[in-house]
Amino acid sequence: MTSIDTTTGPGVTTAPRITVRLFAGAAAEYGADTADVHAATVQEAVDALLVGASADAARVIERSSILLNAVACTDRSRALTDGDRLDVLPPFAGG
Repeated sequence: MTSIDTTTGPGVTTAPRITVRLFAGAAAEYGADTADVHAATVQEAVDALLVGASADAARVIERSSILLNAVACTDRSRALTDGDRLDVLPPFAGG
């Protein structure tokens, strides 16, 4: 797979740089298994992934579980800091 960097270009802020790893169907639909984004919160990171994503990729990402530094994170308003890592895990076995 490939990596996508969404941290450069118009509208980029000084928010922390976050590495996002996508797994299984999320990576397949997104077209990359990693992405770098600038985001202050988990939700902002998800929103950054969705910019320019296909409708199928957006649907999978929105339904996925999010891990913040390898720990399940259900609070999408949680603040992020430079170097944090998010993992996007899509539902498995039809879940």
